[in-house]
Amino acid sequence: MAGSIPASLSADQATGAAATDRPSRPVSLAGEAWRRFRKHRLAVVSLIVLALLIAAVGLGPLLWKVPINDIDFGAKLRGPSLGHPFGTDDLGQDLLARLIYGGRISIAVGLAAMFVAVTFGVMIGAIAGMASGRVDAVLMWITDLFLSLPQLPLLLLVIYLFRDTLKNLLGLEMGVFVLIVLVIGGLRWMPVARLVRAQFLSLREKEFVEAARALGASRIRLVIRHILPNAMGPVIVAGTIDVAAAIIAESTLSFLGLGFPPDVPTWGRVLFDAKDYLDIAPHWALFPGAAIFLTVLSINFIGDGLRDALDPRRVL
Repeated sequence: MAGSIPASLSADQATGAAATDRPSRPVSLAGEAWRRFRKHRLAVVSLIVLALLIAAVGLGPLLWKVPINDIDFGAKLRGPSLGHPFGTDDLGQDLLARLIYGGRISIAVGLAAMFVAVTFGVMIGAIAGMASGRVDAVLMWITDLFLSLPQLPLLLLVIYLFRDTLKNLLGLEMGVFVLIVLVIGGLRWMPVARLVRAQFLSLREKEFVEAARALGASRIRLVIRHILPNAMGPVIVAGTIDVAAAIIAESTLSFLGLGFPPDVPTWGRVLFDAKDYLDIAPHWALFPGAAIFLTVLSINFIGDGLRDALDPRRVL
């Protein structure tokens, strides 16, 4: 009888044969990457923690409406309480309000500096990877030169020299923000450039790139449409590392007194102000230190998860 199952096939074999005839559901690259990312439990927990931190600094002023410069003379150097959940500083200012405000600046510095570093690094790496020859050698020589420079002393020197100039042009807070972002981003592009160059040198010899070249695709189209999208996985991972490094760099500058002015309470600036009161008011340094620690640790774990999720060598 047509369509009948031969007697030699068991029921399980027949079920398996029928299942193979069904069209398989296509799996997108993004969906597969998300499935891999979810297997990294630390990365998922870190993503939740980072989302909560960003929500806290973004929406916190709507829930906690204490002004950052409001002074309570009767509550100087008080520990955590109902009225001041994170305690107060030496002027009686509420630390929770100041950390919420400063967190937005610290995270914004990290994201903006990462954007500068990744943008510049991708441009240098792509040009070096596609050009080869003398252009590649010169660009990699410049990259190695910047890698050999001591970053923290150079960072301090540049900010010391140009801080007043940008302050006069853009105002104190915005001028310092732009300067810190440009300097930190300008000193973090080299690893991204080397990474992108290595990806371009490998991808430009692949069959799909040769096919696009044979069809008449221009060099710019090859880079933008075919090579760069396939090289973005490692760049995204490097970008997460740059965010964490930029937050630490901004905190270091503020702690050394060369970051934002005293009335702008970034996490590093609050730590700097707390250094002389560690013995009598440890809460003053504990909460900004914990905020920096949780943010940087979460970003690093997210980077680890993205590295595993975007690894092309893993079997789909």
